[in-house]
Amino acid sequence: MAAQFGRRLRRGATTTAVAAAAVAALSASQAPAAPHPDSASDDRTAAGATEPGDSAATGNSPYYTDLPPLDTPNKPGTSVNLPVTGSAEAGIPASVLAAYKKAEQGLASTDAACRLPWQLLAAIGKVESGQARGGKVDANGTTLSPILGPALNGQGFALIKDTDGGAYDGDATHDRAVGPMQFIPSTWATWGTDGNGDGRKDPNNIYDAALSAGRYLCAGTRDLSLATDLDKAVLSYNHSTEYLRTVRSWFEYYKRGTHEVPDGTGVLPATDTGSGTSSPSPSLSVTTPPATTSPSTPPATTPPPATTPPPTEPTKPPTTPPTTTPPPATPDPAETFGSLENAGTGTLTATAGEAFTERVKVRAKNELGAPLGKTSVTFAVVGSTDTRFAGGKSTVTLTTGADGTVTAPVLTAGEKAGAFKVTAVAGTTEPRALSFAASVTARVADTVARTDDKALTAAPGTEFADRVGIKATYKGTGVADTAVTATMITDAETPAENDKGPYFKDEDGKPVRTLDLTTGADGLLELPKIYADDTAGTYTLRITTASGATLTVELKVEAPAA
Repeated sequence: MAAQFGRRLRRGATTTAVAAAAVAALSASQAPAAPHPDSASDDRTAAGATEPGDSAATGNSPYYTDLPPLDTPNKPGTSVNLPVTGSAEAGIPASVLAAYKKAEQGLASTDAACRLPWQLLAAIGKVESGQARGGKVDANGTTLSPILGPALNGQGFALIKDTDGGAYDGDATHDRAVGPMQFIPSTWATWGTDGNGDGRKDPNNIYDAALSAGRYLCAGTRDLSLATDLDKAVLSYNHSTEYLRTVRSWFEYYKRGTHEVPDGTGVLPATDTGSGTSSPSPSLSVTTPPATTSPSTPPATTPPPATTPPPTEPTKPPTTPPTTTPPPATPDPAETFGSLENAGTGTLTATAGEAFTERVKVRAKNELGAPLGKTSVTFAVVGSTDTRFAGGKSTVTLTTGADGTVTAPVLTAGEKAGAFKVTAVAGTTEPRALSFAASVTARVADTVARTDDKALTAAPGTEFADRVGIKATYKGTGVADTAVTATMITDAETPAENDKGPYFKDEDGKPVRTLDLTTGADGLLELPKIYADDTAGTYTLRITTASGATLTVELKVEAPAA
């Protein structure tokens, strides 16, 4: 996401005027929130909790810096399962809250020593994506549209070149943080987990993302009930002491109480995700400042402000971000993805090591059945094969043109023969997929030739000094395991096996004039020794392959010169 700069407010103002002045001063200076009492004692300690060189789950992408409101959800010691009342900020969308709690339960059974609290996931989810943009997820927990951070191109952000071929973030040049928990693709490749049991590991699914984030935070021997381990875990997510303070603030806020709200109705961050500018946030109202300087006891001094806050509370909802959510409820059918179809893909076959002559081509259509441009389509090579798209990639994401069509890159067959599939998937809310059968056939030798051109001669009753070396090739490339037949033939119009002249020997040492052999690596083969009988003359050795490639070799049996 674009860098977010929310207003900050320290607790403990003794009067409304003082609190308001503090808000103005801190908003202008962008001062960080005060560290949590349980966290590292100073900036150096907190920052030192994680080595600067370690990788971060988000690639240190920007995050929302909004802080919790002054009025905590509930006083200490009360239930965290409150009814649907109280501060709007304390409400967490139903599916998102369920995902956090499911992740906590899952880690409790697989890594009980970690003691992961779901409120920590909620705090990170808040600063990373505003709880999946206020809970805009479908029934399976997948975001209605991708949540992507900025390109990590080194211009104001870290430089992280593409690691997933754009499969998750749609960017084949640089990585971007993806999904409600903002994983970069390289981290997701290691920690991505199926959290909802659908057989997929999708960073855009809140159940998958929450469980993966939990596993990441619990890495090693961390015990998140210990403040130092919790700080290290959060800093490993984003190497920033300010990030740690912001997450800590929401963590304590959610621990004091929260409640479930319908999906899509959560409070969005007050900052503008497009420009990075701030807009007024109801959570920063100073109409109910506590009279004590202790952040842990605001409810104890509620009587004084009781006369002023009630009239101002009704004015807050109209200014909150959720009022901007209705538009997605009525999407334009002409701009909404509806279906995916084959746009003329031919038969996908190729010989090992060669490029496929056909390419997968698909067409995206909108809900009205018309071609839909600017639709992301992910092509993937699926199955036991070493066939790859150009650049050695097995997954590539491209965008359809104005006519709704997009063509996958050229496929190049590997050395492994056999069948596999190529899939094309488009759409996020209701994905559509097409599958295309493909196959690779093994190379078949089209040529067989000698490896040297030495003349082959022997005196009657002796053996030939030089052995015959051959190589079977396909378009110049040696073909291993090629079946070869070597036969001593007559020179008749219709050649047949000769009953005299040069011969091989079988295992028993008996003369044979036909052998079945197989080439080795690179298509090379050296024939066994050849022997001459007592009949002088010029003879022919014919070598053939199963594919019909043929080679003839001249053998001479003659007495040596006087």
